[in-house]
Amino acid sequence: MDERAIKIVHKYILEHLDKSDRIPAIQIFIVWKCKILHHCKWLISSTLLDGMYYEVTYNGIKDEFYLDAYKKFENRCIPGTEVEV
Repeated sequence: MDERAIKIVHKYILEHLDKSDRIPAIQIFIVWKCKILHHCKWLISSTLLDGMYYEVTYNGIKDEFYLDAYKKFENRCIPGTEVEV
């Protein structure tokens, strides 16, 4: 099942590359995954320096996959002491 999720992301990446560019060597890897009953979810990334992040969800009852693609804009560290309750 992991291979199917990776193939979905790989296909999406190839479809969205600039058509005038050469296809780069891409490694796609699973950052996190979870399986609950008939359903699975993967958080997936790649070695492309595009800041993209992918979430693949499998609905085991309907035998359907869903893909969400996100762009990472920022990563900040906020110490817990700076967050008011």
